[in-house]
Amino acid sequence: MASVSIPACTTALLLDIEGTTTPITFVKDILFPYIREHLEDHLSTHWEEDECKQDVHLLKKQIEEDMRQNRACPVHTVDQTVHTDEEKAIREVVENVMWQMAADRKSTALKQLQGHMWRAAYTSGRIKGEIYPDVVPSVKTWRERGLKVYIYSSGSVEAQKLLFGYSVEGDVLDLFDGHFDTTIGAKVDSKSYERIAERIGCQPEEITFLTDVSREAKAAEEAGLNVLLVVRPGNMELTDEESAHYNLITSFSQLQLTGRA
Repeated sequence: MASVSIPACTTALLLDIEGTTTPITFVKDILFPYIREHLEDHLSTHWEEDECKQDVHLLKKQIEEDMRQNRACPVHTVDQTVHTDEEKAIREVVENVMWQMAADRKSTALKQLQGHMWRAAYTSGRIKGEIYPDVVPSVKTWRERGLKVYIYSSGSVEAQKLLFGYSVEGDVLDLFDGHFDTTIGAKVDSKSYERIAERIGCQPEEITFLTDVSREAKAAEEAGLNVLLVVRPGNMELTDEESAHYNLITSFSQLQLTGRA
C-alpha cells in the first residue's frame, strides 16, 4: 500500500492494541488461553486477598447490571459471602468469566481480573508482549517529530502496561504519553473519544486514531477524530464500502507526517 499522510493539525496519535500494534493471535492464542487454564487456580490461591475480593465484587456488580438490562447471563450469581462453600462460589465466578470471554465481552470487571492474572505471567517471564516490528521505530519517529502517542484498548490500563513493559522489544512504556481503557467509555461510543480529547487537552480533530475495527473507527469519526484503519494478517475483513471510505495502512511505516520538521 502507498504512504498515507496524516493531517498537519494532528498533535496526538491514539492507538488500538489488538490487530493494530499487536497480532490478534497473541491475544486469542496466548493471553486468553492463559486465563482459561489458570483461572480456577488463581481464584483458589488468592480468594481471601483484597485484590481478588475486589475483582469478584466488580463481577457481581456487572451481573446485577446485566440482569437489570435484561441481558443474557449465566444462571448462577456470584456471592462471595458464601464462605461455607468456597469451591461453589469459585466455580460460579469461573462460570461467569468463561461465559463473558466466550461472548467476547469487554466489561471492566472482566478486564480487571484478566489484567491481574496476566501480571503474574508477564513478571515471571512466562509471557512476553508481542508487538509488530514496525511499531517501535515508527512511534519513536512520531515522538521525535513532536507528536504525543496514547493507547486506547478494551484491555485494562494495567494489562496494556504489562504488554508494553514486558514486550519482545523490552520495556517500551516510555514511548507512550498515556493509556485509556473502558473506564473512559466503550470504544464503539463516540462520547469516549470526546472524553479522551478532553483528557489529553486538545481538540478531537487534532487526534488521529489507528484501529482495525470499523465500528470503533465510525465512533471516533463521529467525535471528530481523524481515523486510519489498520489492515494486518488475521484482522476482520473490511467491506468494500469500508475500504473505500477509510484510509488504510498495513504498517505504521506508511504514515507520512506532512508539514513537520
